Amino acid sequence: MKSSELRDLSIEELETKARDLRGELFNVRIRKTTGQLENTAKLKTLRRDIARTETILREKRGATQ
Repeated sequence: MKSSELRDLSIEELETKARDLRGELFNVRIRKTTGQLENTAKLKTLRRDIARTETILREKRGATQ
């Protein structure tokens, strides 16, 4: 997901997105451990998406305070 797409979301939507991404990361880690994950690059992509989402969320929270 691109930063520009995330910047268009509200704080509540960003929080939901971060929660969903963390859940997906958990599931991908479990699949990797059990040997069911074929695309291991998905882990890196999810971690970066979570970081990107959290960064924009912090920016937005800082702007409102």
